[in-house]
Amino acid sequence: MKEKYKINFGSGIIPTDDDLSDRLFHAGMEMLETTGFYNTNLGRVLYLTEDEILEGISRAPKKLKLGHGKEQVSCKARHGNSPRKPIIEGGPTGAPVSEDIFEAMMQSYIQEPVVDTLVSGVLNTVCGQPATTNTPWEIRATLAEIRYVREACTLAGHPGMAI
Repeated sequence: MKEKYKINFGSGIIPTDDDLSDRLFHAGMEMLETTGFYNTNLGRVLYLTEDEILEGISRAPKKLKLGHGKEQVSCKARHGNSPRKPIIEGGPTGAPVSEDIFEAMMQSYIQEPVVDTLVSGVLNTVCGQPATTNTPWEIRATLAEIRYVREACTLAGHPGMAI
């Protein structure tokens, strides 16, 4: 796709060139059409036509409200060099984090003034036990993550921040 659509970011990681943006969109469309997506409930790959993809895009919500109270933010599409500031998500974004620093790390992201929403890390252990997939430890770790993140939000003075 990179060669076919002549995609090259050069030194910047955010495309500001309209032609490059269009090529990225078309490459993404073709990639979704040809590779499909894996549906975990059905246990198989599903394929969509271009018309189905475009219909899905047209039906997608135009804005989302994330969080609640004074921390609620409105997430709307931005186009080109929009003067409206983007929503800033902070956090270790699914990276494994040691349980002894998890809550403090999350709080450090939450209290940053530029952070609007939070993306949590993943506990790699809980009660000293590995949070192995498909075991009770995975469930316990997930519940601990939720508790730690909510506590960190409260401690940082942002109880309504979206996660």
